[in-house]
Amino acid sequence: MKIIGASLLLALCCSATCWGEAQRKPNILVFLVDDLGYADIGANNPDCFYDTPHIDGLAETGQRYTDGYAANPVCSPTRYALMTGKYPSRVDATNFFSGKRSGTFNTAPFIDNMPLDDITIAQVLKEAGYRTFFAGKWHLGESEEYYPQHRGFDINKGGHTKGGPYTGNKYFSPFENPQLHPDSPEGDHLPDRLARETAQFIEENKEGPFFAYLSFYSVHTPLMGRPDLVAKYEERAKEIAGEAFAEEEQIFGDKARRVRVLQKHAVYAAMVEAMDEAVGKVLQQLEDSGVADNTIVVFTSDNGGLSTSEGSPTSNLPLRGGKGWVYEGGIREPWIIRYPGVTKPGSVSDAQICSIDLFPTLAAAAGAEIEHEIDGLDLKPTLQGGELQRDALFWHYPHYSNQGGIPGGAIRMGDFKLFERYEDGQVHLYNLKNDLGEQNDIAAAYPEKVAQMRARLHAWYEEVDAKFLQPKDGGPMPWRP
Repeated sequence: MKIIGASLLLALCCSATCWGEAQRKPNILVFLVDDLGYADIGANNPDCFYDTPHIDGLAETGQRYTDGYAANPVCSPTRYALMTGKYPSRVDATNFFSGKRSGTFNTAPFIDNMPLDDITIAQVLKEAGYRTFFAGKWHLGESEEYYPQHRGFDINKGGHTKGGPYTGNKYFSPFENPQLHPDSPEGDHLPDRLARETAQFIEENKEGPFFAYLSFYSVHTPLMGRPDLVAKYEERAKEIAGEAFAEEEQIFGDKARRVRVLQKHAVYAAMVEAMDEAVGKVLQQLEDSGVADNTIVVFTSDNGGLSTSEGSPTSNLPLRGGKGWVYEGGIREPWIIRYPGVTKPGSVSDAQICSIDLFPTLAAAAGAEIEHEIDGLDLKPTLQGGELQRDALFWHYPHYSNQGGIPGGAIRMGDFKLFERYEDGQVHLYNLKNDLGEQNDIAAAYPEKVAQMRARLHAWYEEVDAKFLQPKDGGPMPWRP
C-alpha cells in the first residue's frame, strides 16, 4: 500500500471536505404572511407606521424584490400557486375556498380543494431527502385528506380548512385548532406559538436537510392585538396628523369606495409587529442551531393588504386597491429571499416575479428533478444579479370579491399592465414605471399596445382553459373573450 505524504493527505481531506460542503443540500425556510400588503414593512416603505425590524433585517442580509407578485388577489389561489408552481386558473382554483358570491352575474365555476393529483413542493423536497414541516394557515382543502400531512409534509401544526383563526379565543389560547395539539396555556399568542413550533423543528432537524413552511394566520381578520403592542401604537397614532380616509374618487375614480390613505390603525399595527417578532424568533433559531449559513429563507405574502374592506386597517398607497382587486394593491407583495453564497446582502431586484416561481426555485436549489409541467421559473439568475427570461405575467379573477373587487384579468409586459373587466370587456392600460398608482388610463393613446397585450392575455386564457362569468337565470350574457 502506498503511503501518502502528510501534506498531500491534508490537502485531499480538505478537498473532500470542501466538496462535501459544496454538495450539501441547503435547508429551506419559507415565511408566508396572510394579507400583508407591500407597504406594510419598513423595507418597502420608509414611512411605514409599523415596526418590522426583523423582516427589514432579512432584507438587509438578502435580496428584496420591488416587483414581486401574488398569483391572485385572494388567498387560496396564491397558496395553490406557491405549492404547485402553476397558475391557479389551470385547475379553476380562482377564488378563496369557498368564496361563493355573485353580483351582476354569477361567478365562474371554481374548485374548493387543491386536487389530490397535484404535486406539491413539499412532496418534491421530501422525495429529495428533506424533512418537511408546516405550521399555520393552510386553506387548501375542506377535509383531512387535503391537509398538509397528506400533501408532502411530515408534520402539520395548525393547518386545516379554515381561512382564519376562527376557533376558541382566535389569536389567543385556548386556540381549539383541530390540528394544533396540545393546546397552549391560556393567554398564549398564536404567532408566537407557531414560531416556537417552527424553531423546535429546526433545532431537532439541524443536521438537515429540512424544509420549514411557516404560514402565519396573521395579519388576517379578526383584528386582535397583544395589549402591550396595541397601547404602543395608540400612542404613536396620536402623532399622525390628518384623516385616515381620503375622498373616495381620488383612489377609485369610476367606482367610489372608502379607502384608507394613512397607516394608523393600532390593532393592525400590533398584529404586524407581533408577526415580525415571530419571524425574528425563527431567524434567531437558525443562528442558534448553526444552520443560518446553509438555509435559504423566503418571505412573502398571499395577496394585497386590507385597505378596502373589513375595517380597512392598512393603506397600500401609492398602490391602487387592495386585497380582492387585480390592481397593484391587491397583487404586488413583499418578496425577500436570502440564499447564502448566492444573494448579495442588501441587494434589490426589479425582476417581475410571482408565487408560481417558488416551486421551481426551491426544487432547483435542492437538486430535485421536476418531471411535470409548471408555469414558474427558477429565480436563481435574479438572485445572482441577472435577468429573468419572462415576457409576461397573468392574473385571472372571475369573481366578485368580498373586498369589493370586480371580476377581471390582467397582464403585465415590461412596464405596461393591461386590466380587462369581465362584466363588459372594457380594458385599461397603465404604464407602471410612470404611474405606479394606476390612475392614468392610456389605452386610447396606445391602441397597438392594447391589441398586442390583449391578444397575449386571451391566448393565455385558452392555454389554461380559463372560466368566466355566468349569466343569472333569465339575465343577460356577460362578456366573453
